[in-house]
Amino acid sequence: MVALKGNQINLRALVLEDLAFLYTIENDESLWELSQIETPFSKDVLRKYLETTQKNIKELKQLRLVITSKTNDPLGFIDLFDFDLQNKHAGVSIVVLDKYRGKGYGRDALSVLMDYSFNKLGLHQLYSNVLEDNNVSIRLFESVGFEKVGLKKKWRFYKGRYKNEYLFQFINHVL
Repeated sequence: MVALKGNQINLRALVLEDLAFLYTIENDESLWELSQIETPFSKDVLRKYLETTQKNIKELKQLRLVITSKTNDPLGFIDLFDFDLQNKHAGVSIVVLDKYRGKGYGRDALSVLMDYSFNKLGLHQLYSNVLEDNNVSIRLFESVGFEKVGLKKKWRFYKGRYKNEYLFQFINHVL
């Protein structure tokens, strides 16, 4: 895959050289609640993961892309997961390093991924699960047209307590 280009960012496929960056993100405990992970990953496990990401999205049912600046500095990741070709929908998740938040990179990345999902992959809709207290992500998804369509009460259990989670959805009415 060639890079998908936005106004401020590019999205590109993962490569083995992304191991250190992936290791940093996946082992950042402040992000574990969002990713529902509670254990660190070794570099060996992540290297094996990187080796499998070269397969087709239709085979893996997911696609993880690196969000980079125009100078190719890694800023974060954006994912399509639960890729369902028959029903033409997929989930979306995004993480941008803290020092790059609030600069429009996440919005640009999400807009580029939406365009790719609808115009190249032929998807009809995208969805995202967002914790009720994650105001940054709520604003991000709403800013590109996602609608809050449901509340899953006491859906996520993390560090001894339950949290509510919103379901956001964007339907491409063109298809």
